[in-house]
Amino acid sequence: MTIDAVPVSPRPALLEARGISRSFGRTPALVRADVAVTEGEILAIMGPSGSGKSTLLHCLAGIFTPDEGEVWFDGARLDDLGDDRRTELRRGRFGFVFQFGQLVPELTAADNVALPLLLGRVKRAQAYRRAAGWLDRLDLAELAGRRGGELSGGQAQRVAIARALATGPKVVFADEPTGALDSLAGERVMDLLVSLAREEGTTVVLVTHDARVAACADREVIVRDGRVTNPFATSSSGDRR
Repeated sequence: MTIDAVPVSPRPALLEARGISRSFGRTPALVRADVAVTEGEILAIMGPSGSGKSTLLHCLAGIFTPDEGEVWFDGARLDDLGDDRRTELRRGRFGFVFQFGQLVPELTAADNVALPLLLGRVKRAQAYRRAAGWLDRLDLAELAGRRGGELSGGQAQRVAIARALATGPKVVFADEPTGALDSLAGERVMDLLVSLAREEGTTVVLVTHDARVAACADREVIVRDGRVTNPFATSSSGDRR
């Protein structure tokens, strides 16, 4: 007697866009886009410049509100939330790493990492202890007192990663995080981002046009002319972890 295999149900999505569209004036940036990301997954969003991939990331992060469709995070409708509530999510449960780091140049590395914690009403001493811990983990302890404007591109990106992870976010959004770096610095930043995300169990949504960067992810989707292809392809995370 043979026993049929019981199909394994896919993990539920932590973050999901359902048929979202977004235009800027008369120019459509997204057209009925679907994408789902599970907890602990690293997803790469790829596509040529101007394809809509950054707009998709900004909608998933609650920075942009789609003109149509829905965005869901952790079982709740994200795009229906007010500005204050979405700001709270971006301050605590979401972390961000952008192409140029976007550090406050007048603040020190420690100040930059502690800033989202302070905005989240963490006590000052605790915020700076946590900032120091993350800078140490990324081999930046000796640069804690250096201002953001005095750091190299690679150093600034590592500080940005520390800032993104210091709050213990559920999701890190990274928009072309290696685009302004040379290949060696870019590889190091990606190694740090992926390894730290794995250790913390954080979901990562990564926008890139670089196939080498996308190779660090569990799965990739392609955006072309505002449309997403293979949005629900099977994750290969089980093979990569």
